[in-house]
Amino acid sequence: MARGVIKARHAVLLLLCVMYFLTYMDRVNVSTAAEAFGKDLGFSDTQVGLVFSLFAYPYLVFQIVGGWFADRFGPRWTLAVCCMVWAAATVFTGLATGIYSMVFARLLLGLGEGATLPVATRAMADWLPGGKSGWAQGLTHAAARLGNAATPPLVAALIIATSWRGAFVITGLGSAAWAIVWFWYYRDDPRRHPAMTMEDEAMLPPPRELAARRPIPWMRLARRMAPVTFTYFCYGWTLWTFLSWMPKFMLHQYHLDLKHSALFASIVFLGGMIGDALGGLISDRILRATGSLVRARRDLVVACLLLSLVSSIPILFVHDATSAALTLGAAFFFAEMTIGAMWATPMDIAPQLAGTASGLMNCGSALAAIISPTVFGVIIDRTGSWPLPFVGTMILMAAGAVGAFCMHPERPFDAEPRPPMPGALKLGLR
Repeated sequence: MARGVIKARHAVLLLLCVMYFLTYMDRVNVSTAAEAFGKDLGFSDTQVGLVFSLFAYPYLVFQIVGGWFADRFGPRWTLAVCCMVWAAATVFTGLATGIYSMVFARLLLGLGEGATLPVATRAMADWLPGGKSGWAQGLTHAAARLGNAATPPLVAALIIATSWRGAFVITGLGSAAWAIVWFWYYRDDPRRHPAMTMEDEAMLPPPRELAARRPIPWMRLARRMAPVTFTYFCYGWTLWTFLSWMPKFMLHQYHLDLKHSALFASIVFLGGMIGDALGGLISDRILRATGSLVRARRDLVVACLLLSLVSSIPILFVHDATSAALTLGAAFFFAEMTIGAMWATPMDIAPQLAGTASGLMNCGSALAAIISPTVFGVIIDRTGSWPLPFVGTMILMAAGAVGAFCMHPERPFDAEPRPPMPGALKLGLR
């Protein structure tokens, strides 16, 4: 990462890609290990679904808190501390002895990971040129999907080599190592980084001071972000269905062993990784070609959600693992193509409050993470039908496509009229 070897902004982006990889590995490793720890600890499918979703409760709350911390105190300290918390939670998961200790570990994981994506968005807003926001968001989320794809075979191998407990301890220690590197390399003000050149500095966005001395218009910003949050909830329902249950779906629906179910789940997640990388790139290219945020963000999201819905339909009829993996891989590919545009939208709407705005948006996905895995587990326990829960993802994709029409990324938040002060109408003031 020395001067002249790799540009500082690219090094920061690389570090963020590694972080996204690790966060998703540490939150979905329970999916691959579920069969092992479920039998070891005597959990039903409903209890396993509860374990999947528990982390999302503090994760939901800390979307907003984490984004606010990033805007107020900066990403350097915020990400380092959060990473240490989620690393400890991953290790504690491997030490769980029953439902209560597993509950504690998963809640602690949500506490640590809740702030990560909004804080990373603030870091990107400070370090990267504005025209690269969709590409950067797509790239980092592609790294997250690479984590999803790599986790099933990696965790399966670790379980075979050590145990399900050892798999959690090893992955947790890897996250702790990242926190140390991040704190050593990153600077909240990129202009103060020792590897920053004059050429790179000229490409940076205008300096954005931290929000320590100015109040955040919470209610007005929440109302502005509400359609974005709803759309992201609809996408998040599909995301958390896939992340939580894909290995067990492949294992039970097609009667595979742990190794082969992990392999087919990885094929699905690789489709998402490609979709992330392409979606952000295409969104920015549309923006450069047309100058229209509506076409580059909203229209791309609508088209991809509908394509994901159509691609999901065959899962109700296919009867072999290969066809299922290809069908769900295509559905996940189109769903993930929305990510670059979706995460660039808060940066377009409120660049000065990118952390808080993106935290509000990601509350939608966090809420879906609470509901979706639990609903999936309940449906399986009551009906025994593994394809049936995917009907819910199709319905939510359609709803998200409709909600996306109200996002309006072309309307900057700071340029919108503020509500008049009390008594202003009587005084004729604005």
